[in-house]
Amino acid sequence: MDWAQKIDLGLRERQGADAYRQRRAITDGNHRLLEYQGRRYLNFSSNDYLGLARDPRIVAAWQQGAARHGVGSGGSGHVTGHSACHQALEQRLADWLGYERALLFTSGYAANQGAIAALAGAGDQILADKLSHASLLEAAAHSPAQLRRFHHNDAASLARLAQTACAGGRLAVTEGVFSMDGDAAPLPSLHQAIRDAGGWLLVDDAHGFGAIGEQGRGSAWQQGCHPELLVVTFGKAVGVGGAAVLCARPVAEYLLQFARHLIYSTALPPAQVCAINASLDAIVAGDELRARLRRNIARFRHGAAELGYPLGQSGTAIQPLLVGDNALALRLGERLREQGCWLTAIRPPTVPPGGARLRITLTAAHHEADIDALLEALDHAHGYA
Repeated sequence: MDWAQKIDLGLRERQGADAYRQRRAITDGNHRLLEYQGRRYLNFSSNDYLGLARDPRIVAAWQQGAARHGVGSGGSGHVTGHSACHQALEQRLADWLGYERALLFTSGYAANQGAIAALAGAGDQILADKLSHASLLEAAAHSPAQLRRFHHNDAASLARLAQTACAGGRLAVTEGVFSMDGDAAPLPSLHQAIRDAGGWLLVDDAHGFGAIGEQGRGSAWQQGCHPELLVVTFGKAVGVGGAAVLCARPVAEYLLQFARHLIYSTALPPAQVCAINASLDAIVAGDELRARLRRNIARFRHGAAELGYPLGQSGTAIQPLLVGDNALALRLGERLREQGCWLTAIRPPTVPPGGARLRITLTAAHHEADIDALLEALDHAHGYA
């Protein structure tokens, strides 16, 4: 089979399974209202959980940073790209989250890939929650380490796997809040299970950081857990972009030597770092934003339950409406868009086979009337899924 045949076959298989992905050129996708092809929609697909992506203070911080530092960093952090701005943000994150060091990465995907690729070698063992993000599972699968997957959020399953033979180190990986299900990992019990086996825990808290916990410190802080590696990202509740790995000083030094995603990537622009700093100010002082988000979540869940819709067990901003069949999920999403609510059908391989769903995301920027409009649209859409 040559390349053209392989590509044609792959595309036809995706189309035949109702799993074909398409991008749409959207205006204001990080806003409470978005626009597509001249029509306005209520946006229930954004990860901007606190509504900070358009906060005037954060926009101004980026603009002022660009005026002072320019629009690019100029190189890898190992060459000329690491500035006083970067160093100050890393120190702030480490102090705030209770770690010795923080290292900035260009994205959460790069942070997960870089940390796992640098740490996991031949003879090591990676034990991953079976529903972990693709960046975690892919990094583990491509490493020389042995990959075993434990049952979702099941510390006993992790403990059993951790008793198997391993010549090297053990690393358990999980998400703090799962990106497709919205449920929270039982971090203390997972941490205890892997520590009993002499291993470490890596927590990707992309969807918890900023949105939950004291001052928005995230899932691990909220649960009183201090994993050996904590990944936080700035493209969700922070409303900007980028990520950081929090860890002990020797681990940070090791990653600086061996994490290729860090070494060979251009550093974040200093202006972006300025915007992240401004957003952290808003997050620390953002108790009312988080309270508003919780109220919106409760309002939606109560209304959806009254309508009889099958929601996942999530108390977070991510509210999966489980459908199962790919074609039905697409049809339901289209029906809701006809009524002015923008939602996205999530299908395999992003979720397990038979797990197609609408991934509804709620934000602090939504009004009560927005939630009610979504519930009314769902009521009218009964029978499409």
